[in-house]
Amino acid sequence: MRKVLTATLAVTMMAGSLSVANAEPGGCIKYGAAGAVGGHLANHGVLGAVGGCVTGMYVRHKYRKEAKAKAALYDQEHPGVKGSYAQKATAYDVEHSAQPGNMGSAAQPGVQSSPGPGADTTSTHM
Repeated sequence: MRKVLTATLAVTMMAGSLSVANAEPGGCIKYGAAGAVGGHLANHGVLGAVGGCVTGMYVRHKYRKEAKAKAALYDQEHPGVKGSYAQKATAYDVEHSAQPGNMGSAAQPGVQSSPGPGADTTSTHM
């Protein structure tokens, strides 16, 4: 029993060290596995895996689409800069203090969405 446990632990550690760290959200495999576990608990493992896979593909597509849009904005601000769209999107996030995945909800530069602290918001129309 101890040999089996040691061998399993060694294989798991080697598999973990071979994977490359990726900043993208999980795709079909990751979400599909989570969906399969959730579906298994409801006696619909295959249906959960398919739903999870579709959800994972959608989330990754949305992330990549936003990253390409940020890379295009970065290219407008810095023409001639070389790099992948993921590197440019990260640089755009750093320069504009944006959170990855929140391009649409972030406030536009120069536009104030709410009054600052100490601003008088009362109206005195008579």
